[in-house]
Amino acid sequence: MLKKRIIPVVLLRNGAIVQSRLFKRFQVLGVPSAVVKRLSSWACDELIYLDISPGGSYSFGREDLNYPELSGISDVIELVSKSCLMPLTFGGGIRNIEDIRFRLSLGVDKITLNTAAVENPSLISEASKLFGSQCVVVSVDAKKNTDGRYCILKGGKELQDKCPVKWAQEVEALGAGEILLNSVDRDGTASGFDLELIEQVASNVKIPVIAIGGAGEWSHFEEVLLQTKASAVAAANIFQHSENSVYNLKKYLFDKGFNVRKPLKLSHLSSNL
Repeated sequence: MLKKRIIPVVLLRNGAIVQSRLFKRFQVLGVPSAVVKRLSSWACDELIYLDISPGGSYSFGREDLNYPELSGISDVIELVSKSCLMPLTFGGGIRNIEDIRFRLSLGVDKITLNTAAVENPSLISEASKLFGSQCVVVSVDAKKNTDGRYCILKGGKELQDKCPVKWAQEVEALGAGEILLNSVDRDGTASGFDLELIEQVASNVKIPVIAIGGAGEWSHFEEVLLQTKASAVAAANIFQHSENSVYNLKKYLFDKGFNVRKPLKLSHLSSNL
């Protein structure tokens, strides 16, 4: 039986790592690569790195502290790839096949499509044929509209009249290898995952579904594994604010008998990161 994966997510916005809340508020946490080194030392299953920058600036603006001046997304990806000792999925700013090819050439293992997939669904099948479905993750941002129905968002803002379940089935048919399912309503709230949404989507597709949005304590991950068919559980903010967080979560789940990889014993070096 395949192991359930625990996946940290890093959000990049204009050269800085940020914490997100409801896709609206962003708190700066640090430079692009420091967190990747820390997560690598904790032997994470894999890493999802999402560029949510609204513009083309990637300067952290603190050259006085010897932080590198990053001229573009290629600098960011190269910096992250060198520090990343786990499978790396990269998303954000991908519009076409050449954007995908470019990111893969810089050391990325998988890419995520979001806005481009909504605007041009054929990009999913084209990318899948060229690079393999295992390389193509489609990110689905889901939110309840005013009448309580789930819909998807394009670009994190524009509500679309499309059901997440139907969209997930479409992207699966087009060749997507995985779905990253994000609850916009739970983003950064620490109130727990949207189990109803996750189960609706995960039970209606055959490809793996990675659930994200709402993690506030370890028991929230346990709820996803117990109550839904998600193949992996991801989070961003909760892994940023405590030492050895990924290790501690995997140990929490492993000790309770969940089918996750056994947490590796932390080295003296990593235990101090």
